[in-house]
Amino acid sequence: MIRIPGEPGKDLCDKALGVTRRDVLRVGGSAMLGLSLGGMFNLQALATGKKGGRGWGKAKSVIMIYLQGGPSHLDLWDPKENVPDNVRSVFKPISTKIPGIKYTELLPNLAKVNDKFTMMRSISYTPNGLFNHTAAIYQMMTGYTTDKVSPSGQLEPPSPKDFPNFGSNVIRLRPPTDPMLPFVMLPRPLQESGVVGKGGSAGFLGKAFDPYTLYPDGDDMDMTKMDKIKVDDLKLRPDVFSHRLERRESLRTEINKAMPDIEKAVEQYSLNEYYSQAMNLIVSGRARNAFDLKQEPERLRDSYGRNTFGQSCLLARRLVEAGTRVVEVVWPKVANSNNHSWDVHTGLNARMKNQSGPMLDKGLAALFSDMDQRGLLDDTLVLAVGEFGRSPEKGVSTSGNSNSADGRDHWPYCYTGIMAGAGVKRGYVHGKSDKTGSAPLEDPVHPTQLLATIYHAFGIDPETIVYNHLNQPRELVKAQAVSELFA
Repeated sequence: MIRIPGEPGKDLCDKALGVTRRDVLRVGGSAMLGLSLGGMFNLQALATGKKGGRGWGKAKSVIMIYLQGGPSHLDLWDPKENVPDNVRSVFKPISTKIPGIKYTELLPNLAKVNDKFTMMRSISYTPNGLFNHTAAIYQMMTGYTTDKVSPSGQLEPPSPKDFPNFGSNVIRLRPPTDPMLPFVMLPRPLQESGVVGKGGSAGFLGKAFDPYTLYPDGDDMDMTKMDKIKVDDLKLRPDVFSHRLERRESLRTEINKAMPDIEKAVEQYSLNEYYSQAMNLIVSGRARNAFDLKQEPERLRDSYGRNTFGQSCLLARRLVEAGTRVVEVVWPKVANSNNHSWDVHTGLNARMKNQSGPMLDKGLAALFSDMDQRGLLDDTLVLAVGEFGRSPEKGVSTSGNSNSADGRDHWPYCYTGIMAGAGVKRGYVHGKSDKTGSAPLEDPVHPTQLLATIYHAFGIDPETIVYNHLNQPRELVKAQAVSELFA
């Protein structure tokens, strides 16, 4: 009768629940061999690939600042000197807190706090098919690529068959312990043209692991959107009072007391925990309080920037402080669009100087400073990254798009991202780009490795198996964590 369980039981509706009732009954037949219930759990833990090493299990939460649209690394945090005019940024290089490391004049605030995070100047990948925004976003968010790319470069719309967003995997394998929304995405969906939300859902894991989406009213040019937050769906209906819900929970508790001993032994794997968390979330009002930005001092709100991005960063801090496991702040502009979008095929100089540059600099610098002062960087992983960078040479086409003389096209071959918190090194620069920012010279980092690093920080083996909609085994991501990023 002995059976050593490995990956979560496929006979369960939710594969994350692990041990099945049948597994427990089999323990009875193995007792003569000295295998106890506790021993079985231990063997299962070993079978699922427990790992260790630098940074392992340091993170309790993660904030992904997703710069959709593809910011120009050459015009922000990897400027090049002594290069041709059509490569060199029009923005002057400035010194930073890290000796020998320069940013452009667009990032004066981040230059003062880059001793708090790690820079990765060698993120790189070879595009699979057309390297459009949606294909690259999907890869960054799920760790997988798709072959379903139309001639226009657009992917098919989101599907229940999609690979899950990394945040969905995290909350499934590391569900939060506080009565709080586990996964929040704001202030707008991932989007390129008419393809909305690709890579932003739980996909084949099911809607139970989808993010709570907070998309305030107003278009992308409305900088006061975060003052219009509505969370009515987190409020109790007038005809449902908290004591009624609490009475129902008490009744459920009494019923659970009568459970057979074996059922009680594995009750931590049942859905009772999730029922209780949902009830507590509604009754406690914790989520509603977290969304109330008016509780913050006016001066602090000003430091983040009174715009959609800055206030979204502030809200992200409030959410993780309240117990949210995963927060994704999506750059508040459609990936391929004008104005403060990072998709600078034209008008780079004015758009980055007057719109996107100042917003990024103020909001992100305030987030790092604020979280560090509160001690939140101890166990919160923070990333800021886009789906690709921009072409070193201005005015040329690399993706089939037309570009003006002051525009840069898509460039996945080399770009910059930053990471902080949860044991990540401070004031460290990982990798190096060549003299024109065209390719990595040292330590290239693939986007899938960034996801593997997130899982690693949560104490999750990146190669953990999940089952897709066809019940086929798939790794969370086919990559290993970049351990050099951790102290």
